[in-house]
Parts: sequence; C-alpha cells; structure tokens
Amino acid sequence: MDFRFSEEQEALRASVRDALSGWLPREQLFAAIDDGASLPAGRWEEMAALGWTGLLVPEEHGGAGCGLVDMTVVCEEMGRLPLPGPFFASAVLAVLAARALGAVDLLPALADGTKVGTVALDEAGTHGDPLAAVATRATPSGDGYVLDGLKPTVLDGARADFAIVVARDDAGLAGFLVESPRGEVVPGLDPTRELARLQLTATPAQRLGPAGDQTALWRRFVDDAGIMLCAELVGACDGAFEAAGEYAKSRVQFGRPIGTFQAVKHIAADMLQALTLARVGAHYAAWCSDTDAPDREQAAAMAKSWVAEAAIHVTGDNIQIHGGVGFTWEAGGHLWYKRAKANDLMLGRQGWNRARVADLILGPALPV
Repeated sequence: MDFRFSEEQEALRASVRDALSGWLPREQLFAAIDDGASLPAGRWEEMAALGWTGLLVPEEHGGAGCGLVDMTVVCEEMGRLPLPGPFFASAVLAVLAARALGAVDLLPALADGTKVGTVALDEAGTHGDPLAAVATRATPSGDGYVLDGLKPTVLDGARADFAIVVARDDAGLAGFLVESPRGEVVPGLDPTRELARLQLTATPAQRLGPAGDQTALWRRFVDDAGIMLCAELVGACDGAFEAAGEYAKSRVQFGRPIGTFQAVKHIAADMLQALTLARVGAHYAAWCSDTDAPDREQAAAMAKSWVAEAAIHVTGDNIQIHGGVGFTWEAGGHLWYKRAKANDLMLGRQGWNRARVADLILGPALPV
C-alpha cells in the first residue's frame, strides 16, 4: 500500500506553502495577530480564488470535490505557519457539517468564500465526549426553533455569517442554522485564532438535516474535523522541528554549534520520532475516512490522542532547544505550542480519545 502523496497533492502543497510565505512573512503574521487574528485585506479572497475554501465542497456545488487526504496537505501548511483567520472554521468545520447534514444550499457560498461559516459544538465542562456534554436546548417556535444555551468557545463566532449550532430537541442531537451569530470575542490560548462566546437566549434558528436523532452524523463530524486538527498539528510539528534544527546549527556555545552536543541530539531525535509517528497517524486516519475503512473510527481516535500529545512535546522541545530566546514573543515558538495545546482541547481531548480506542478494541468497560 503506497501512502505517498500524489504529484498533484505535492504540487498543491508547494503552491500553498509559496503563497502563505509570500502573504504572511513573520512581521505580517504578528501584525495579523495584533489585529485580532485577522487575515490581511484581500487574502481571504485570494484563498477563495485559488480554490482552497472549496476543496471539501462537492463539484456540483461549486467546489473541488476533494477528500480529507487532500485537505490534510493544506491544513499541514496552515499549521506550519500557523495561519490566522477563519479558514479552519469555514472551509473545514462549516463545510464538513453542511455536508454531513445535507445542507447543500450553504455550500456554494462557502466554496467561493462569499460567506464565512462556523460550527458551535463544544460546551463548558467538556472533559469527555463533546457530544454527550451538549446541553443547549432547541424548542419549536412558529416555523422554526429557538435555542437556549451557551457555547463558550466558537471559532470565529463573532465574524461568521452563520453558525451551525449543535443542540438537543425532543428527538436527540441536531444541527441548527443561526444567521449572523455575532458572538462576544473572548481571550483564548492561541492568539492566531479568534474565539467567541455565543450566548443563545431564545435565539431564532432553523433545523438542518434529516429528522430524528443526528448523533451518528455528528459523531462522524467530530472524527473528521478532529483528523483535520491533527493535520494542522503535524504542520506545527514540522515547522517547530525545522526551526529547532536551524537554530541548533547556527547557535554557537563553547566554540561549537549546540547541535553537536549529545543532549541536543537526543532531544532532536525524540522530536523527529514523535513527528514521524504523528504524520503517519494523521495521514492514515484521513485515508480511512475517505475510503470508509472498517477501522475508520479507531484510526480517528488514535490520531487525535497521539498527535495532540506529540505536538505538545515537539513544539515544547523547540522552545527548549532555543533556550532563553525561545520563551520570547518575537521568537515565535510559542505560536506552535499554543496551537498544539488549543487543538488538543477541541472536539475531544486526548484522554477521552484514548478511552475510545480502548473501548473500540477491547469493548466498553464493565460497570464496577
């Protein structure tokens, strides 16, 4: 079985890397962060013109009809930067949710970038299964519904044109469309992403997707979106590892580059091992989803548990190799580390995913 990327996928990677390096060199990246994690003017439109925003959208709805493996290539490069702005919220989360629910009328505007969407799922106290923690309630009202609840950390929930909100009605879990959510911007660990607090109080909404309980659809969404978070983290690890290597070769102590010291070599070897395993796990999980492999769910849970842990270690070790300068704002190593920590907390933490892997392999634990 050949898990190498195709020539077309490698060409896509090269074009994304070249574009991002030209658009957001280090000084402009920090300027974008200071501007509330906003992309510089015109960059979103350029992404849309290049087709990035529509990669996961089927061709019949104006997109490229690509799968998760293709989006993995793009997400890795965006994690390598790491990229500010609404790409992940709109081109990944909103598109995956709209596809899962059959809300095809939302897809053309997401594909061409004329609208930015997001998904509001995680709620306060989400330590295990993010779907089990959903307490937001949907109540029928007229021709639609009203929502009551709190979504404390919605990616780009202040600037999105719409949010697909996961809530409970009498049938179970379901997705609901909220136009112009206008959440309140709140501070987050990752300065390259904008988070919003979405307080829902009799908020008008329209139910999306099939009737009945949609838990199975949202479970697949959590798995697929989690794989894309892993792809971002592989890119963050790659960027951190490269930065650590360049610094170790150029920083001289006691008359020799620090990379020649055994202690630094050991750290770098551990970083490379973690990065390699993370990359394999994320790529395999994406392939399993695209092909609906029998071990798809297990591969997704394994990736989310291992890649998050590996990324925290790799990005942290990059800071350690840089020494005192590694802890400064200007060095930038903290951006990869914060992205790793934040992605670990989204859509199911690594501890819960380890428990999922155990349950899928061994069967659910018996009650004590």
